[in-house]
This record gives sequence, C-alpha cells and structure tokens, in this order.
Amino acid sequence: MTGSPNRRAVVVGAGITGLTCAIRLLERGWSVRVLSDAPVEGTTSHLAAAVWFPTRAGPRDRVLDWGRRTFTELAAQARAGVPGVVMRESLALYRSEPEEPWWAAAVDGLRPARADELPPGYRFGLRFAVPLVEMPVHLPWLAAELERRGGTHETRRVASLAEAGRGADVVVHCSGLGARTLAGDASVIPVRGRIVRVPNPGLTLSVRDEQHPDGRAYVHPRADDCILGGTLDEDEWDATPDPAASAAIVRRCTDIVPALRDTEILEHVAGLRPARPEVRLEMEPATADRPPVIHDYGHGGSGITLGWGCADDVAALADRVT
Repeated sequence: MTGSPNRRAVVVGAGITGLTCAIRLLERGWSVRVLSDAPVEGTTSHLAAAVWFPTRAGPRDRVLDWGRRTFTELAAQARAGVPGVVMRESLALYRSEPEEPWWAAAVDGLRPARADELPPGYRFGLRFAVPLVEMPVHLPWLAAELERRGGTHETRRVASLAEAGRGADVVVHCSGLGARTLAGDASVIPVRGRIVRVPNPGLTLSVRDEQHPDGRAYVHPRADDCILGGTLDEDEWDATPDPAASAAIVRRCTDIVPALRDTEILEHVAGLRPARPEVRLEMEPATADRPPVIHDYGHGGSGITLGWGCADDVAALADRVT
C-alpha cells in the first residue's frame, strides 16, 4: 500500500529506527516524509556491526518484546533474500557455566556449545542463530524501499520538532543523539563503539566474549569482510579512529577466533551509539505550534535488534492520531 495524502507523517532521522518507522507507516497508508541532517550513509546505523543482540538498552521487558518481534521480521527478511540480511550461526563464550540469558525467549534453538566448538581456553559457550545485517547494503535498500512505496527523503537540518511538523498530522522523532537538542533530553548520551574491519578468511560463525578480561570481543563475518569489536565507552564524544585501540581489539578477537592471527586491518571505525537509561517510545500530545510527536530513540547498541518491534508500536500510536 502506498501513502495517502490524507494522513501525513514526518519522520525525523534516517537511521535504522527512522527508516523502519517510515516503512511501517507507509504500510498503514500514511504519506511519509523523512527528514535527516545526513544521508543514510552518514548515519550511525551505517557503521554498526548490526547483529541481533540486546546491548545497552532497557527496560528489559520491553526490550525483550521489541527484540522478539524484530527477530521474527529479520528472520523472514533473511528467508526472502532481502539485501544484506542473513541468519548467522553464533557462539557466545563464557569462562564459567552461564545461566540462560534473559533474552533467550526471543531466539530459536539456543543450546550449550560442545567442547569441540570452543576455542582454546574456554570451557563454556552457547550456540544460537540470529540475524546479521550488512548495513552498507541494507540501509540503501531500505531507503530505496521507502521511495518505492511512495515516501520521500529530504536531507536537511531540522531546527525543531515544531518546524519539522509544519503541515503534518504527526511527527515521529528518531533523531538518536539529536534528541538532546530536539527533545531537550539531557539523559541521552553517546556510547562510543570502536570496531575494526578486516578481510574474511572464510569464517561463517559469529563469536563473542562479553566478559573478556581485556574488554568486549566479538567477530562478525559478513560476505566479504569481518567486523571485529568492540567498546562501550560511556559519554565519549570523540569518534576519531584510534589505531592503538584497534590493535587491542584485534588481539582479543584473535583470542576467540585464532584464524584471525596476522590479519590485515582494512579500516578503523568509531561510532556514537545514542543511549539513555531506557528507550523512549511514547507519544506527546499536540501543542499550539506542532502536531503530536511520537518519540522513538535511546536504543543504545540495539538499533537493529529493536527497530522493527519499536516501529510496530510507533505505527500503532500514529493510528490513534486520526
């Protein structure tokens, strides 16, 4: 279904959160215009490792619900051959016997890893399969899908939500870190993530150790490269790549995937995740100078994990407006 001019929505933000909301609104018959201060290639989402895994987001009960619905959507997209979306066999490593993860109900087929599946030095692990999204492939596809369904995308800076909402029936606010200004929300902080891109030596298994003594370690194979990470640097605004930090990431990733020994670094990347104590997903009523605003931001490192579930709720809220 393409958009109807009788119900007009403006979405502020063109990362994974904004684009998924825009698609869901178009599916419900809204006319949708996306506004962002950067093209999709300039968003934080474009840099993301983008593997389904709840990271730095709350509250847990809502994250589990959003995450379960997003998992279902992305798994369906993987089966349908949507560009950039695959199901990736995964291994989470532990130094002591783990309890069942709180997010396990969202994932099919979780099981203990066998001894022959573990790298040297590890006695425990969990195996499961989750969606992996290659953002440099998938985000442009989503942007094209927006236009195919009748939506538009305009790249320009938004001065205020009131300015963005002129002529619209609802504003969907997905600006991430921009919420500090646009929503006056000082609880939104950057959580810097550093990752390294290296050649893929033939890996097909994602591996992670969230409690590595030298820092978080994860290896996510993509079609032509691997993403190694990473960091969760609270309230750090400097996104300048750091070769020393990259070298440390490679060292600990080599601990969990020895096949990466002597790998070549193709790119150093740093991005700023938009985090807050809890995801904000709620509607503010109209005021004298703007239409109702539906806020959807503060996903931390879980944008790809929560995007479609949150977009479902955003679209349901929007339908209450008219």
